[in-house]
Amino acid sequence: MKSFAKDQSKNPPPMNWLDQILRRFSRVAYGTAVLLLYVLASTALGLALAPALWSWSRLHALILRLPGSWHWFLAGFSLALCFFIFGLSLLVVIPVYNRVLPTRVRPFKGGYYTLHALPWFLHNGLFYLVRFTFLPFVTLTPFGVWFLKAMGMKIGRHAFINTEYISDPQLITIGDDAALGGSVRIFAHYGGGGNLVIAPVRVGHRATLGLGCCVMGDVVIGDDATILPQSVLLPGSRVGAGETWGGVPARRIDREEMERIKTEIRGMSEALG
Repeated sequence: MKSFAKDQSKNPPPMNWLDQILRRFSRVAYGTAVLLLYVLASTALGLALAPALWSWSRLHALILRLPGSWHWFLAGFSLALCFFIFGLSLLVVIPVYNRVLPTRVRPFKGGYYTLHALPWFLHNGLFYLVRFTFLPFVTLTPFGVWFLKAMGMKIGRHAFINTEYISDPQLITIGDDAALGGSVRIFAHYGGGGNLVIAPVRVGHRATLGLGCCVMGDVVIGDDATILPQSVLLPGSRVGAGETWGGVPARRIDREEMERIKTEIRGMSEALG
């Protein structure tokens, strides 16, 4: 399998006149795109807030009729409940936006300021509205898995995803019974040297990604493989089936070395004990 990251082709030619303008006035175009994304995000947040505001108006009217100091508790409870109504609504609104807007992300290598990168920019901009607001509240729940799938992430049966630190869900595939530990960072892009590289990530069946490890774009992890906690898989890494990788950057650790590491850890624990 040829590594996409090793493709050193130059930036693709402009798609049309709009792409030419975007490349020539890149900073202005980028600022304009960000402002337009803020406007788009405001409409999505507004739609998600509407049911919460309607619920609050109804609940608040009922609370005002109650006597005594229960007002404060019930008002606090109602506001908290409306927050979850907003969050669950956002889980529905954002996938709808993602479906109807031009967010079909494809593997790419080239400049940041091109129309080729626009779907990636828009897809992640929408996804981050949930990632940085409500996704932590539904990680490890059916709502979280449903949302990731609705955003295009391919998730196998009984996969265990204990992290919200995800980008580019459209280009990520998680196999059956795979386990992503807490605070795992997984994203299908990276940049450097003036280039943006967007490349898929695939995690095989029954693979285990340890706590806090980092998986960058253009990585394939085989079935039954194990990535040790806090390890970093650099672009182009190909983890074979059943292999154990660890370190920064991650490398293959054979069975004998792994047993030696375990023995050293047990020895240090006994000495400290």
